[in-house]
Amino acid sequence: MTNYNVGLYFTDEYYEYNFGNTHPLRPLRLELTYSLIKKLGLLENKLLHVFKPRHCTEEELTRVHSPNYVQVIQKLSVDPNDTSVRPYSYGLGPGDNPIFKGMYESSTLICGASLQAAEKVFLDEEYPITFNPAGGLHHAMRNHASGFCIFNDIGVAIAHLKTLKEDIKIAYLDIDCHHGDGVQWMFYDDPNVLTISYHEDGRYLFPGTGTIEETGKNSGAGFSINFPLQRWTTDKIFLNLFRGTFPKILETYQPDILISQLGVDTHHLDPLTQMGLSLSVYPDIAQTIKTTAKEYAYNRWLALGGGGYLMSVVPRAWALFLAKMLDVELENKLPEEWYQEFKNKVPFEKAPFYLWDRADEIQRKMLADPEIAQKMVEHRNTLIKICEEKYIPAIISHR
Repeated sequence: MTNYNVGLYFTDEYYEYNFGNTHPLRPLRLELTYSLIKKLGLLENKLLHVFKPRHCTEEELTRVHSPNYVQVIQKLSVDPNDTSVRPYSYGLGPGDNPIFKGMYESSTLICGASLQAAEKVFLDEEYPITFNPAGGLHHAMRNHASGFCIFNDIGVAIAHLKTLKEDIKIAYLDIDCHHGDGVQWMFYDDPNVLTISYHEDGRYLFPGTGTIEETGKNSGAGFSINFPLQRWTTDKIFLNLFRGTFPKILETYQPDILISQLGVDTHHLDPLTQMGLSLSVYPDIAQTIKTTAKEYAYNRWLALGGGGYLMSVVPRAWALFLAKMLDVELENKLPEEWYQEFKNKVPFEKAPFYLWDRADEIQRKMLADPEIAQKMVEHRNTLIKICEEKYIPAIISHR
């Protein structure tokens, strides 16, 4: 049983990171998540402690973002129509990354939360697991916004950890359906940051990267690991791959801390992706991450949010992750009060009846087309073999 505290960084101010009500990354995701974990009784758990985050400083931002880009965001944050700036050259404007007033402050709050959470996990033995559900903005690059991400809070947190201990070894795990490109490229030549990404194959999905050939460069060669997945990958296939590779990688690397991005757009109903996972698999994934961090990362696990674009899925998935962090077993039912709240706030989606689902229609698809199922098995086996014969030996060779 868990006998240590779990930290949760949360504030209503997160909702100010807002691209608009029709944008996929709605603040409503976080609002409904907090409401659900409260109504499930998780906030009353004696091991859970909620912390209010601070904004990160400009100095902390410019460890991973260019000063010029930071200044551009500051300008547009004050005046979204500032004509002295050409927003398109920085990945800003209509589409994925609309400009909005206050974007600098709302972004630095998320970065500050991830930075503080990282510090707490690394320095405070009482909080080996800490969760910032607003974090996980993994696409932002040094000089431009990308994929709903203005600043890269993960990069900011990693850079901060590097100031706390010389030669700290950090493992970064990304299970978002989209490749964790921003974090990978920021630390692509750094052997002290191991990036591991499980994602839908970039041939079918933004950002189009994350191939098995992307393994790092210079002294960082061998320290970027990618598992591009076939479309409609099922619970069983994913879990078998994950359990067969991730613990071995961490056992080999032996990091000082594990950071994970818990994007849940791998869900089979997500409107922006084509994967086949159900909510029932997330507790199993969480348990594997938790156990692996305990065994091979000094029991230090910083959990961050990420993608997921169904309002009905994200709150339930992250509640399941948090419950596993706390060793709480939940019944497969939703609080009636939350169910009614969801119906009122999300009339454009079908209200869920249960806390988790099982993606039965995906399983039926696989049974109806054994050839596709066989290809998935073969692809999983190929990735496991690549891990054993390429990824792990590369880490060993650099010891």
